[in-house]
Amino acid sequence: PTAKPAPLAPSERRAEMRLITHNMLTSNIKGVQEGFPLGIQAEKVEIVESEFSPEFIQNMLPKLEFDAFVAAAKELGVTDLPAAADIDDAMRQDEAFLQKVHHALLDVHLIDGSLVCPETGRLFPVKEGIPNMLLHEDEV
Repeated sequence: PTAKPAPLAPSERRAEMRLITHNMLTSNIKGVQEGFPLGIQAEKVEIVESEFSPEFIQNMLPKLEFDAFVAAAKELGVTDLPAAADIDDAMRQDEAFLQKVHHALLDVHLIDGSLVCPETGRLFPVKEGIPNMLLHEDEV
């Protein structure tokens, strides 16, 4: 019998489920009209700090579905983000605000849990940071 390899340390993992990824995922089940945003059921979350780039976050802000991002961040325990309607030009230049967005967007990792279709409730598993969005034969 071969021994099972030890789990990878966070710094050795190849893939991590971050909210930047979550903000782009949707449920593509046949017949689903409202497949975004996916809910999150977290079983294991890790914080892995990454290099802060204010320019990157400033460039990402207009690309994010910000209210969906805030809701997902709350599901992972990040509660200090404002609603999209409260963000003004001054905030987009404020380093403290940009660091909060960076933290939630890039440093909070969903390791294990599920993503949930908002219309059907179908669970898409996340294992070791990798979301499995494959559909069953009857869902295509």
